Amino acid sequence: MIRYNLHCGNGHAFDAWFGSAEAFDRASEVGANTCPVCGSHEIEKSLMAPSVSAKTRTAKSALDPERKQMVLANNDPRRKAMREAVKELRRKVEDSADYVGDKFPEEARKIHYEEVEPRGIYGEATGEEAKSLLDEGIDVLPLPNVPDDSN
Repeated sequence: MIRYNLHCGNGHAFDAWFGSAEAFDRASEVGANTCPVCGSHEIEKSLMAPSVSAKTRTAKSALDPERKQMVLANNDPRRKAMREAVKELRRKVEDSADYVGDKFPEEARKIHYEEVEPRGIYGEATGEEAKSLLDEGIDVLPLPNVPDDSN
């Protein structure tokens, strides 16, 4: 794997991992290299110092290929857009529905069986409780929890 310091035509600097120098070139040819800040496909390599690893460095300290892929994915503007859409969905639910906490299964049943006026609710349920609600024909969906951007 090769890590390149890159920059886009708008001056944004970032880095990305590639399987080889040819992989970078092929990705550039088809416009697959994208700036994580502005989405530009006008990407070039920046000058960078060679990476020299110490003899004491272990394989565990190096990023494994799966982790490298995660690093690349974190810079994908599509991922950022999806994250924002999920955050917005959660905000809309929280603004328009009643939080019922761990009473969610009980309240969902009351609404489903018309024991109370219908309303939007959200709260907590275990996997077993959610499955039980679904088995009864009560539609429930998990509300995605998006960690802070700093995590």
